[in-house]
Amino acid sequence: MSTKSISKDFTQGNISKQLMLFTLPFMASNALQVLYSTIDMVIVGKYVGTAGLSAVSQSSQIVNFATMVCLGFSNSGQVLISQALGAKKKKEMNDIIGTLFSYVLLLSLVLAALILIIRTWILNVMNIPAESHAMAMEYLIICSAGLIFTAGYNMVSSVLRGMGDANRPLLFIGIASFVNLVLDILFTGILDWGVAGAAWATIIGQAVSFLFSLYFLYKRRESFGFDFKKESFIINKKYAGMITSLGTPMAIQSGCINLSMLFVNSMINSVGLVASATFGVGVRIDDIVNKISQGIQYAAMPMISQNIGAGQQKRAKQVVYHAWIFSAALTIFFMILYIAFGKQLFMMFSDDPLVHDMSATFIKAILWMFPAFAVMRGSGAFIQGIGNARLCMVLALLDGVVLRIGLSWLFGIVFEWGFFGFVLGYGLAPYGYAIPSLLYFLSGIWQKRRTLADAM
Repeated sequence: MSTKSISKDFTQGNISKQLMLFTLPFMASNALQVLYSTIDMVIVGKYVGTAGLSAVSQSSQIVNFATMVCLGFSNSGQVLISQALGAKKKKEMNDIIGTLFSYVLLLSLVLAALILIIRTWILNVMNIPAESHAMAMEYLIICSAGLIFTAGYNMVSSVLRGMGDANRPLLFIGIASFVNLVLDILFTGILDWGVAGAAWATIIGQAVSFLFSLYFLYKRRESFGFDFKKESFIINKKYAGMITSLGTPMAIQSGCINLSMLFVNSMINSVGLVASATFGVGVRIDDIVNKISQGIQYAAMPMISQNIGAGQQKRAKQVVYHAWIFSAALTIFFMILYIAFGKQLFMMFSDDPLVHDMSATFIKAILWMFPAFAVMRGSGAFIQGIGNARLCMVLALLDGVVLRIGLSWLFGIVFEWGFFGFVLGYGLAPYGYAIPSLLYFLSGIWQKRRTLADAM
């Protein structure tokens, strides 16, 4: 079965040109993905107000945690597919894809059920402001029930990224964003369904995108490299084991940041409704910036994986160097944009002048995060690309749990810096990932690792 029309060979050719052309669709896709959730925030802010903003920002963190766990296992499948492609193991790719489909979708159902069971406890632990509690519950129930569609889209996109295809994920998220925008205006703005309308718009948009992606790939199954036969969806024990072994640390890594956000949100919520809404809007803006630049990391990871699978370590290192150059330039651009137009960005989400005033404090603290993310785009992609999931997990725990929660507590509560301290701790935490990952790459000790393709 040929995969020629979809998969791309990154083991030869001009690295700079390949990375740039591969990065641009990822940037656009990530921008649309953030826009997808940002639309909810903007429309809710306009039609429901500050309490609605707080409800959406808080509940979405819980759903995002489950999404990130599923994404961790999807990314493990992406690494396996990339290394199999680099090693020219096409039959193994079909088995990996089928196992990944069933594995991730079953996991999403389990996580959705768990959230719905403990939803009251979670919202109480987060100290949701009383004005937002009922709306936050509505949003959480609806979005959790549709988690399978969110996980399904991310899983399909991970498979395609592993094969070197960035264009189709962009198409799928574009469909979801368009449907979400139309339904957000209809449900929340015209029909006045409030926060629940935004939740329904989100889930329906994701469902349409996921189902369309399945139909699209089924029609092109020969070029896709997966036959869609019933028996191919039976979980292969060998590859399920590899997905579990590689994906568990990645899932912990993906979930750690969101888990820490629950604790940081809880501390900020104690300051009051305005602080809660300001942080929610600020994190959303920051997410837009980071997700766009994360396109570099998403593009570099499969390129690195393919070259590692093909035994071309020197070329894999060159991909990292190029990723650093691109991410440094983008980071400088976004820092200037944030400094010059930060308040105006906040005004797009909220009409509350108190939120506008507090935005300056958020911006002053969050800018410390940018250099760390510039480093992570290259070294983080490398650690993931070679399949060193345990190191990913350790660094994510250091970043997402030890430093993000610890520094926020230290600066915000112990030093009594309040809102500024909480945001500063949140912004400095990524250095716990950036610095060790940089040292690991430069040390060269990774060269002794056995590739995943050797075990297939």
